[in-house]
Amino acid sequence: MVEFWNSLLTEKSWEILQELKKKYSFILIGGWAAFLIAQRQKSKDIDIVVSLNELQKLKAEGLIKNDRLKKYEIKKEADIDVYLEHYSKFAIPSEDLRNYKTTIQGFEVVCPEALLILKQAAYNDRKNSIKGEKDLLDTISILFFSEVDFNKYGEIIKKYGLQKYQIELRSLVKNFKDYDKLNLTPSEFKKVKNKILEKI
Repeated sequence: MVEFWNSLLTEKSWEILQELKKKYSFILIGGWAAFLIAQRQKSKDIDIVVSLNELQKLKAEGLIKNDRLKKYEIKKEADIDVYLEHYSKFAIPSEDLRNYKTTIQGFEVVCPEALLILKQAAYNDRKNSIKGEKDLLDTISILFFSEVDFNKYGEIIKKYGLQKYQIELRSLVKNFKDYDKLNLTPSEFKKVKNKILEKI
């Protein structure tokens, strides 16, 4: 499978993420959450959601506040974006993400259904950029390579008034053609794609 990001960057990022897990409590979102759920593309950036208590502890890492984007940042060999409950803005309120988490490889990760919604929102914000391409690939990978409960997905979008996301998701799947980026043959791709479109 062709890696989206340079493997030296992703390996360093993974090392930093493992170190963070030993010291802090957080919910993992973003590209690394997509990797743990779908086991496809690795990430070069780290995105975590924390409580106020954990944010205080993270000050030791050299936190920088980004008021414009409602987040905090830590600059290491990999960029770490730290989102704060009741402060950072997502399609699903940051403080509600704790209701939609699961544990994978010792990490607290948002569940596939919630991550799909976060990834769709990120893609909508930056679809004409390289990061937007990665958001799309992560979205499709979650759909193709993990167990998504579409009833649960439907409940979440309804709760937060995001019903249009279901139509957008169908459209994303329908228009996605890069089967090679998923490491699938054309026939495998078509079979899974049709199955997903039936469920959405």
